[in-house]
Amino acid sequence: MFKSKWDQKYAAAPEGLFGTSPNEYVREIAARSDFTARTGLCLADGDGRNSRWLAQAGLEMSAVDLSPVACANATVLDKSAGVTVSRVAGDLEVWRPAGGERWEAVLLLYLQAPETVRLSALRIGWQALCEGGWLIVEGFAKAQAGAGDDLGPGSPDLMYDLDEIEACLPKADILQALSGRVQLDDGGRHQGLAHVVRFAARKT
Repeated sequence: MFKSKWDQKYAAAPEGLFGTSPNEYVREIAARSDFTARTGLCLADGDGRNSRWLAQAGLEMSAVDLSPVACANATVLDKSAGVTVSRVAGDLEVWRPAGGERWEAVLLLYLQAPETVRLSALRIGWQALCEGGWLIVEGFAKAQAGAGDDLGPGSPDLMYDLDEIEACLPKADILQALSGRVQLDDGGRHQGLAHVVRFAARKT
């Protein structure tokens, strides 16, 4: 049911469900002087705006999303942008990288899903990092459930808090761990002031 819902959403928006520009937190991290990743993996990447932008910036990118329709749309948009991203349709509760593959950056952006899926994705992302690699997370915070607007999935069970992330990744070298209100400008679906969690850490 969950997969078919997203298939329908992406089928109705082949030009980009959340627009074509990258997430602002991705831009912020990529602009840091200490971010020197040359390879990256985007988990729950949808139709690929973030992995595509990073590929345009010169990173060798891979991506995973639950929806085969999203992956197919992303491949078409990649071609139009003149880049190649290795894309896989997979369920992050069970998907694992093939052959122990590792990346220098793993990004998990707006995977608003039950706790078992969120924590599985965090662990997968951490395990998939090279030594010194970056894990970058952004999602709606649990406080957003009471905001009284249309931003986010509505249920706090599908949202994040920092304690949950830090407990899942006790050995992370945390560079940023923030929970607060941010003005979002991500296509037509994430627009407005929202409670979010932002987390960046390195694997040492």
